[in-house]
Amino acid sequence: MTEVRVPTLGESVTEATVATWFKNPGDAVAQDEMLCELETDKVTVEVPAPAAGTLGEIVAAEGETVGVDALLATINAGEGAAPAPAAAPKAAAESAGSEAGAAVDVMVPSLGESVTEATVATWFKAVGDTVAQDEMLCELETDKVSVEVPAPAAGTLTEIIAAEGATVDAAAKLAVITSGSGAAVAAPAAAAPAPTAAAAAGAKNAPSAEKLMAEKGLSADQVQGTGRDGRIMKEDVMNAGSGAAPAAPAPAAPAAQAPRAPVSADDASREERVKMTRLRQTIARRLKEAQNTAAMLTTYNEVDMTAVMALRKQYKDEFEKKHGARLGFMSFFTKACVHALKEVPEVNAEIDGTDVVYKNFVHMGVAAGTPTGLVVPVIRDADQMSFADIEKAISEKGKRARDGKLSMAEMQGGTFTISNGGVYGSLMSSPILNPPQSGILGMHKIQDRPMAINGEVVIRPMMYLALSYDHRVVDGKGAVTFLVRVKEALEDPQRLLMDL
Repeated sequence: MTEVRVPTLGESVTEATVATWFKNPGDAVAQDEMLCELETDKVTVEVPAPAAGTLGEIVAAEGETVGVDALLATINAGEGAAPAPAAAPKAAAESAGSEAGAAVDVMVPSLGESVTEATVATWFKAVGDTVAQDEMLCELETDKVSVEVPAPAAGTLTEIIAAEGATVDAAAKLAVITSGSGAAVAAPAAAAPAPTAAAAAGAKNAPSAEKLMAEKGLSADQVQGTGRDGRIMKEDVMNAGSGAAPAAPAPAAPAAQAPRAPVSADDASREERVKMTRLRQTIARRLKEAQNTAAMLTTYNEVDMTAVMALRKQYKDEFEKKHGARLGFMSFFTKACVHALKEVPEVNAEIDGTDVVYKNFVHMGVAAGTPTGLVVPVIRDADQMSFADIEKAISEKGKRARDGKLSMAEMQGGTFTISNGGVYGSLMSSPILNPPQSGILGMHKIQDRPMAINGEVVIRPMMYLALSYDHRVVDGKGAVTFLVRVKEALEDPQRLLMDL
């Protein structure tokens, strides 16, 4: 017997939620075939089969929260191995529904450790609708995760017991399915009205896709579905919105949030309330934690981009022809930061209890906006890379971030971060630290401004730079020195070659 366990989830990530099982107990599985999908605060992690055989017992059902190295399931060697009972009620439901006309209860699935209740968010089927086995019936929301409830058997949805908005406990009955085509349809209870036409119309789409479309203001006819029978998946919505400007990270609300100010009935009718995604909630929480934990301060300077722009213009065609990558500004800024971090190593350090941990390497985080929120892929050992290697790495990581394909390993271990708000037109801002890092550089829009040069007023392409730093480990002198060294390196790029 082979155990299937939760893989390493990444730095500071200690738990995940079992999102989807792709196999049922008794199914034959090949080595490295995907068994299930886990969701963390940052990414989705696929769990492959460590060996070939037959899936035995599913220990952690969909919706459960599990820790690192927790047991998920077992695999029995050989195709003839008898499966163990599943943790999920699916097998029992199939047995109960095998007899034509039998009523099959749709129960609340396992919600995870310490979660005792959920709210019925959306019904995707109405009473009287025909449903296929495993077709999504409804979506539940808990304080940790959204849980999709599949149909335990094929048949007709004959009764909805828990209506949208109802709070249900972990053992509650949600609905009843009657198997067979001749099933009689029961009238819905007065407290459980049928779902809206809009919800029924969107039943073919993945619930996560429906939620993301609502957040992005897209309609189904604006998204090309790639799922079975044209079903719109979450990835389809992300691809449809890949050209849209990402939303800026919102600060988290305090734990004890003050009640909302009164809203007039006229205003309330024109408002739209959308549930925050897990990623957005995590972004909000982490940003607020950074403010509450670090003694954060920001220092500013400005840089004349004339030399970098001239150098880039002179060599960009030859650079692209030789290296197969466009010469952008990010490689210059990365090199300049690496140069400055060598002189001011505390900006590349972190606090661990009462110790300061200095890093003798630079793993550069490059903040990237995506349709679902802000992520920070890490360019490892950037201090050892050439301009071409840096440009290729940033381009590749940025594309993977926009496509939602970054792994946990690609977003952990960063020692310093660069954030470029200038691509969205920001003239000046104060970036927020990415804990446990002690520094983050904010780049901004390049704008022609009149400057006094050698007693004359000339027009120069200028950019404001901002360094936010943790004052617990970085003194003001070190922060200002760091930013001045970045400025000097960009205004005279030859200094990078001479290590000055």
